Amino acid sequence: MYGYDQHAGVGQGYVPPQQPPPQAQMPGGYGQQPPLYPEPSPPSLADAVRAFTTGSMSAEDFQQVFATSKVYCPRGDNPGFLALHNTQQPVIPMFTSLKELRRYAGKDSKYFVITGAEVIDLLPTGYGFVLDMEGEHRMVFDAKAVEQMVDFAMRRMYG
Repeated sequence: MYGYDQHAGVGQGYVPPQQPPPQAQMPGGYGQQPPLYPEPSPPSLADAVRAFTTGSMSAEDFQQVFATSKVYCPRGDNPGFLALHNTQQPVIPMFTSLKELRRYAGKDSKYFVITGAEVIDLLPTGYGFVLDMEGEHRMVFDAKAVEQMVDFAMRRMYG
């Protein structure tokens, strides 16, 4: 009924799959146990910002973390980045977390989330960006730094 036979297997008994003895699973008797020390997870974007600003992370390593991380961007009524023009060069505020964005723009602010790679791809020419404007480890990337990030991403992607 309803697409299956309710009596299938009745009286046939259940036989669990046979497991080989532990010493036969792998040489040395180690079996398929998870590693004692799991692979470290990549640093969060906030951790990468701290490490980069203190000099304990290279620019290339930072950019790899940035490219795959979520970036929180305040938004207005129209699609696109909000830019600050009261600086030497126009910059776009971006944040490593919703908490950092709320610290800057307030708890009811509108925002969108994209990856760092999308930021590099979509940022208008001539604009820089600032990460965690109100944070302890604020980072400013001027337009020239953004161009270098684009070049690095292109070299990684296309060789």
